Amino acid sequence: MSFILAIDAMGGDLGASIVIPGIELALKKSHVEGLFFLLYGDADVINAELDTAPLLKACCDVIHTDVIVTNYTKPAVAVRSGRKSNLGMAIDAVREGRAHAVVSAGNTGAYMALSKVLLKTLDGINRPAIPAVMPTMRGHGRTVVLDLGANIECSPLNLLQFALMGEAFASRALNIDRPSVGLLNIGSEEVKGHAGVQEAFQLLKNTTDLNFHGFVEGNDIMEGTTDVVVTDGFSGNIALKAIEGTTRFVRQLLKESLASSWRGKLGYLIAKPAFARVQQVSDARFYNGAVFLGLRHIAVKSHGGTDAIGFANAVGVAINMVKSNFIERVQERLTLAQRHQEQQANTKNADNMQENSPQ
Repeated sequence: MSFILAIDAMGGDLGASIVIPGIELALKKSHVEGLFFLLYGDADVINAELDTAPLLKACCDVIHTDVIVTNYTKPAVAVRSGRKSNLGMAIDAVREGRAHAVVSAGNTGAYMALSKVLLKTLDGINRPAIPAVMPTMRGHGRTVVLDLGANIECSPLNLLQFALMGEAFASRALNIDRPSVGLLNIGSEEVKGHAGVQEAFQLLKNTTDLNFHGFVEGNDIMEGTTDVVVTDGFSGNIALKAIEGTTRFVRQLLKESLASSWRGKLGYLIAKPAFARVQQVSDARFYNGAVFLGLRHIAVKSHGGTDAIGFANAVGVAINMVKSNFIERVQERLTLAQRHQEQQANTKNADNMQENSPQ
């Protein structure tokens, strides 16, 4: 089977200078035969970078676009440009079946807006969500957190849909059997939280075959209390940025402390393997690549400020999603949950009719 990926070669803070080396690195790491890439953007810029990437140059086509979506392009403007831009044409290649997945490090708002318009959402999904995979203190465990900013305000039904998609993602992407799901709240007690999160709690609790743990708090994310943590995009984005900021602070504090005296420097040399392990586990580049969950096709978002290593990991995520038939798995899970909800509604209506019928 051939794997064709559509790539927005101009996306991200540094564009093609990161994207092209990243794809080259992904090719070297991949064991997939027949891997081919469609690169969209300024052909002159892309071809100049390809001169230093001979492996990629042999298995790609460059498609020139006059319109370039940048980090500053508003989503509405990106949608109006439609399939004329680097981002729009890359997404459209997936919609038309010329590519199996699309990867971009570009403008998140524009990417999401174009993906929703061109790729459409799955049956039973109102809004796509952006997940992140985070390391935890639970051995080598990882936690999927969603949504991380695609949806600032969410209904209880949206949170249920996020839970089902996050469960499917954790199962396929992380190979977790029957992932546990937690709902982010200000406390783990069932009585806490506003009306919306309380209603979402009941929906998740009553969903068939969902391994629902209950409410979790912010500290539970890194502790790995559950395999999936569900929240709205507002809270999720704040949690993500707080974790990233704390990680950078601890790294900087350790660096300054170890360099402040000869004892610190000696201690660093002795514990260098341990510090290398901490660096690897906490390095965001190795967790780069977020799938837009809820679309009919695979669209992967790379962090805009990542380097070649990070972009290579985003390409790897796209390849894994295609290989695992991820979209089919999500649709199956959503269909099962929808049938259960319909059965519950029919049962409730029947009970009400029986209660109200004349004796």
